[in-house]
Amino acid sequence: MTRVVVAKRVDRGDADLSEITDLARAAGYDVVASLTQTRDEDPAYHFGEGKAEELASLVAREDAGAVVIDNRLGPYQTYNIAQKLPTDTEVVDRFTLILEIFGQRASTRKAQLQVELAELRYELPRAEAKASLAKRDERPGFMGLGEYDESRERDIKAQISRIKNELDSIAEKEETRREQRRESGFDLVALAGYTNAGKSTLMQRLAADLEVGENEDLHPDLDPTAESQDKLFTTLGTTTRRAETGKRDVLLTDTVGFISNLPHWLVESFKSTLDSVYRADLVLLVVDASEPLEAMREKLVTSHDTLYERNEAPIVTVFNKVDKVDDEELEEKRAALSALAPNPVPVSGLTGENIAELTERVERALPAWEEERLLLPMADDTMSLVSWLYDHAHVESEEYEGEQVLVEFEARPEIVEKARAKASSLSAAPN
Repeated sequence: MTRVVVAKRVDRGDADLSEITDLARAAGYDVVASLTQTRDEDPAYHFGEGKAEELASLVAREDAGAVVIDNRLGPYQTYNIAQKLPTDTEVVDRFTLILEIFGQRASTRKAQLQVELAELRYELPRAEAKASLAKRDERPGFMGLGEYDESRERDIKAQISRIKNELDSIAEKEETRREQRRESGFDLVALAGYTNAGKSTLMQRLAADLEVGENEDLHPDLDPTAESQDKLFTTLGTTTRRAETGKRDVLLTDTVGFISNLPHWLVESFKSTLDSVYRADLVLLVVDASEPLEAMREKLVTSHDTLYERNEAPIVTVFNKVDKVDDEELEEKRAALSALAPNPVPVSGLTGENIAELTERVERALPAWEEERLLLPMADDTMSLVSWLYDHAHVESEEYEGEQVLVEFEARPEIVEKARAKASSLSAAPN
């Protein structure tokens, strides 16, 4: 396990190293020391030059193999810091670290492509910097930037284009699948939120009363489980399971967790996964209620920022992990965060507390169903249509009157329209 020193610079106040430490450990590093600085950013070293030298001394003293810096470093800042450090010390900034974790967790083709795309977008400006340094004959090792290959820029751009095309193809197939699921009568609900908020545990709770086998005939593409661990980024792709909230059949999708201060290129690389959130019928925004108030506020803002540009679905905020919070603290947090999280649902995915209240809220927040009454003639395909209605809608009543059957039901508008078309086909059929 590589020993690392974590470091962070802030413009004002005190630097918080808790998140970067968790991220470093999630990537498999052994955090042995830390360093912080409060000052304006130095164009050359990010930190002040004196602090960069202090960092080098700390790395040498701790025999660390890498420095993890919880800031966005420019290519030349990476190069300059590495010049100060002991030979062969790796410089890892916040986004390199996140990409490293993503690479470790990517298990599906789509996830692997998205990680590769993000890595290439991150590398491109660094390849350009290497070219600039090479022209100045500052080649040896590039001190944290890697070796220089003059064809690398061209190769990166070609690879980015290829991966984007493959991801676009995957996205088209997934959009077709979403529409097929809606046409089958399912509402699509996405779990979103900050990484480690307990989304996977909550998903398991919401789907716990269903055997996975029930999904096989309707949707063999559904995943059997959603992994739940006390780690960052355990969910990198998407996991979809069937859940019932009452009248409605719901497909619940767990997605990659959000994280603060992500650059646009990184969010854009995972657009295909985030489409599961953006194109859902309802988003459950999950927040860890056991965290300090300011941490909750920051993570709510991050989540809303990520959802803001493309999300079209209504959002219900879920305060998870309330088993760790007393009633007084919970009320204080609800009041303080009411502007960001109006009327949140407090639950515990771990214990099941208030899950019934959450499922009721989901029912109310989903797009409205239409009520319909169909009087069907008794024909060869009538019972097949009645059976189809039970599978795709909520049937309120089924009454037989001589050679006719009256069915009253509620369903999504598109299902009602299909039912009418099927009923017309029955009516037109010869006796």
